[in-house]
Amino acid sequence: MRSQGASAAGRPYRVVQWATGNIGSRALRATIQHPQLELAGVYVHTPAKAGRDAGDLCGLPPVGVAATDDIEEILALGADCVLYAPRELDVDVLCRLLASGIDVVTTRTDFHHRDRLDPALREPVEAACRKGASSLHSTGSSPGFITEAVPLVLSSIQRRLDSLLIEEYADLSRRDSPALLFEVMAFGKPPAAFDAGRVEHLGASFGPSLRLVADTLGIRLDGIEATGEVARARSRIHIAAGTIEPGTVAAQRITVAGVRDGRPVLRFRANWYCGTDLDRDWELRSTGWHVTLEGDAPLDIDIRFPVPLDRLAAVSPSYTANRAVNAVPYVCQAPPGIRTTADLPQIVAALG
Repeated sequence: MRSQGASAAGRPYRVVQWATGNIGSRALRATIQHPQLELAGVYVHTPAKAGRDAGDLCGLPPVGVAATDDIEEILALGADCVLYAPRELDVDVLCRLLASGIDVVTTRTDFHHRDRLDPALREPVEAACRKGASSLHSTGSSPGFITEAVPLVLSSIQRRLDSLLIEEYADLSRRDSPALLFEVMAFGKPPAAFDAGRVEHLGASFGPSLRLVADTLGIRLDGIEATGEVARARSRIHIAAGTIEPGTVAAQRITVAGVRDGRPVLRFRANWYCGTDLDRDWELRSTGWHVTLEGDAPLDIDIRFPVPLDRLAAVSPSYTANRAVNAVPYVCQAPPGIRTTADLPQIVAALG
């Protein structure tokens, strides 16, 4: 394999940032500052952003690259890779990028497990990869880093794995996002308002990661199950986004489990909460991850985010964006096709 430091032509990898929302703008900044990458272009969905300098879109000085909302301009750049971070997946656009010979690293969760993809999605994407001799990789912090990279590393000191539990904790009390918390996530609403669709969404997002780990380690799973539950506030809770009244949803827990013989073997559990004075006896840790592994080399690991809660919304996009940016050289050197965490070498950041 070639050195990860340069493209086949001995130059930096030329990268396009696709979309500049919370994650995209952070990936754009990281790309500009990365020693092995060169920003080739920026695609934006908002007409008002078209024509603006890329540096202006991510809080940096001008870099001389103007954003565009014209896909033809992006295709004409001859870039090595697109960092694809749109809100919605456009399969036709994705296939155009891949068929043109551009590799794609995406923070979307659609492609974490190649073998379990719906053929209606997998077949055109793989055909585009073959036509362009290009590669596609989905990654991020969660799912991605914590549900794939970390478990696979931890498994390297195991010879027997009885169970793996990955718990994600998020204290949202200082998140000033009323629409997200109260409308989308149903905080502050009666428990009956908790949408089963959110459980299904997390099952679809994290189930492929768990299956990838299981398949890579040779662990048989009978299926993936997703369940959700809520806890109610016992007293009025004042948070940055508003007020949660007693008896309404103040915490929620969604578990995605890989099951074998009726017993969960691999689990991801999201614990999201706006307060701790609850009607349920849940252990709610500070924001971060807690990984428990039972086997012949048991482990209990805390990964905390040492950031004040009122700054976390500004910092947290880095956890997802940086892994995608760091993956670019590896994906550009991977064989054509949909490439998973198990297919790629361990991703090592170039910080010099």
